[in-house]
Amino acid sequence: MSDDHSPLVSIILVNYNGIAVIDPCLRSLQHFLHSVPYEVIIVDNCSTDGSAEFIEHHFPQFHLLRQTVNHGFGAGNNIGARIATGKFLLLLNTDTQLISDILLPLILLMKQHPEAGIIGPKLLNPDGSLQLSTAWAVSWKGEFKTRQRLKQYENPTHQRAILQRFEQCHEVDVVVGAALFIRKKLFDQLGGFDEQFFMYFEESDLCRRAQMLGWKILYTPEVSVIHVRGHSTDQISTRMMIEYRRSQLYYYLKHRPLWEQICLRLYLLVKFAIATLRSPHSTPPQLFQVLLNFRHYPLKGPR
Repeated sequence: MSDDHSPLVSIILVNYNGIAVIDPCLRSLQHFLHSVPYEVIIVDNCSTDGSAEFIEHHFPQFHLLRQTVNHGFGAGNNIGARIATGKFLLLLNTDTQLISDILLPLILLMKQHPEAGIIGPKLLNPDGSLQLSTAWAVSWKGEFKTRQRLKQYENPTHQRAILQRFEQCHEVDVVVGAALFIRKKLFDQLGGFDEQFFMYFEESDLCRRAQMLGWKILYTPEVSVIHVRGHSTDQISTRMMIEYRRSQLYYYLKHRPLWEQICLRLYLLVKFAIATLRSPHSTPPQLFQVLLNFRHYPLKGPR
C-alpha cells in the first residue's frame, strides 16, 4: 500500500490456490508502484494450498479478505470492489507481474479520453512476446473473428500486421480480464460483474454492458503487464471446460438473438458428439448435460 491514506486506485486480485504465482505478482506491485496512492485488496476464494496464509504473513500491509466458499472470479472481484475506496479499479489476475509503474499512464489516459470507461493494457507472455488481449464482441460472428485472428497470429505472413495494430491505442469491444482498468463509478453503476458467470465471459459481459451505457473500451500499448496465463484453470481443467460452456450459453442467452443460441447449441452438440465417437473419454458426460439443460439455459430471446 502507498503511504497516502486516500488511495486513487484500488487494485483488486482474486486468489485461488495461487501459491505458485502470488509472490512475484505482489512483489512487483511493491517494487514498481510509486506514482500515485493506491491500495491492494486480495480476495481469497477459499484456497487450500497455503497461499492465503502466505499472503497474510508476507504482505500484511495488503487487505486480505478470506472467503469460506469459492463463488467464482467475478464474485470475488465484486467482494473486493465493495470495500474499495479508489476512484479507479485495477483488476489484476494473480498470475500477472508488473514491469513498470502503470497507474499514472492509465489515469492520464482516462483523463484524455473521458468517453472511455474501461482500459486494457498490453499483455506480454513471460518471454516478452505479445499476448493477444482483446476480442470482438461475443457473437456467432465475433467469436469466429477472434479465433481467426489467433490463428493468423501464429502465421508469420499475418503476424506483422497484427503486431502493428497492437502498437496503437484503439477502441475495442472486449479487453481480457487479466488486467482491466475501470472507473469505480462505472463498475458500481453496472453492479459489478454478473455473478452468474463463475469463470469466463464475465469481462465480455461487463464490457458489453458498459458499451450499452455509451462508454468506450480502449486498448493501450503504453503500459505492459506480464501474464503467465492459465494458472487457475490448469488446476482443474475438466471443470473449467464445463464452466466455459456454461458461461458461453448464459452469455448468448443474455445478449444474443434466438437464432444464434440455436446455432451455438447445435454446433457444440455435433462437435462434442464427433469428438466422443473418435475418442470416448475425450468429452466429460457433464458437458452434454450442460448443453441439454434447457431449464437453466432455455432457447429464447435475449434478456
